[in-house]
Amino acid sequence: MQTKSVLSLSDVRLIAAAAEGEALANHWAVTIAIVDDGGHLLWLQRLDGAAPISAAIAPAKARTAALGRRESKVYEDVINQGRTSFLSAPVLEGMLEGGVPVMVDGQCVGAVGVSGVKSSEDAQIARVGIAALV
Repeated sequence: MQTKSVLSLSDVRLIAAAAEGEALANHWAVTIAIVDDGGHLLWLQRLDGAAPISAAIAPAKARTAALGRRESKVYEDVINQGRTSFLSAPVLEGMLEGGVPVMVDGQCVGAVGVSGVKSSEDAQIARVGIAALV
């Protein structure tokens, strides 16, 4: 039988605090979502001033990154390069940059999704959050 790492509540809080710090340092009003490796929501935090829609987009980006085991930007790039049929992929709704998997010892244990500013800035916030953990 194999064993794997999982995100604990303290891990999630650490990621969220670092991501929030990055967003606040840049005066970015965003929503931060953290999911487990199955894409199930563990944390949702909407900062003051974040658009209401970001509370739906951030978890979708995180879920896409967790289930795909890669950054959600990969899917956005595939679609933008002409493979529009990928829009019909089942389950994946957040195929926009800003979802980043949390990798531990080569395994995906979850993901962080951020929405509210430019997609590259969303991803930046997610990466800073993850860096606090790994």
